[in-house]
Amino acid sequence: MYETWEELENSIVNCNKCKLCKTRQNIVFGTGNRNSKIMFIGEGPGADEDMQGEPFVGRAGKLMNMAFGIIGIRREEVYIANIVKCRPPANRNPEDDEASACLNYLRNQVMLIKPKIIVLLGSVALKNILGKEYGITASRGKWFEKKEIKYIPTWHPAALLRDETKKADFIKDLKLVVEELNKEN
Repeated sequence: MYETWEELENSIVNCNKCKLCKTRQNIVFGTGNRNSKIMFIGEGPGADEDMQGEPFVGRAGKLMNMAFGIIGIRREEVYIANIVKCRPPANRNPEDDEASACLNYLRNQVMLIKPKIIVLLGSVALKNILGKEYGITASRGKWFEKKEIKYIPTWHPAALLRDETKKADFIKDLKLVVEELNKEN
């Protein structure tokens, strides 16, 4: 494990632990407040993220930013990362070996941030963090605790683009995060 952000980020820049390195434009390390009490974890970068090197900057990211505005969170206040740091081709889900290759980077980010709450965005994040036995439909909006961190799975913002009816659940889940954070303070 790396002790500093600089060491961790430098270790990822030239990563070739899986086949995703062959097609990436940029690694997508993560962004936001490195001292945040809230961390969001998605599945992997899309085309816009791969081009810009930053998570959630495409259509799904704009939707997430809008939801943040509704509940009174500023994007700069939270930390956002993904299960994998490189874009899977054609925006497919990361394969198990790709996720496994990147998980220690993500674990190291969590260790450096020390968040109180982690929001798992979608099934890929849920299954890779809490376990393959969890399903997003049954788990979303529920709290789980592991190693003194509270986790709440919710829909991935891209799912909201495909199914508008999920937006209300997404906002409701984010409101639960704010309520929980206010209890902590």
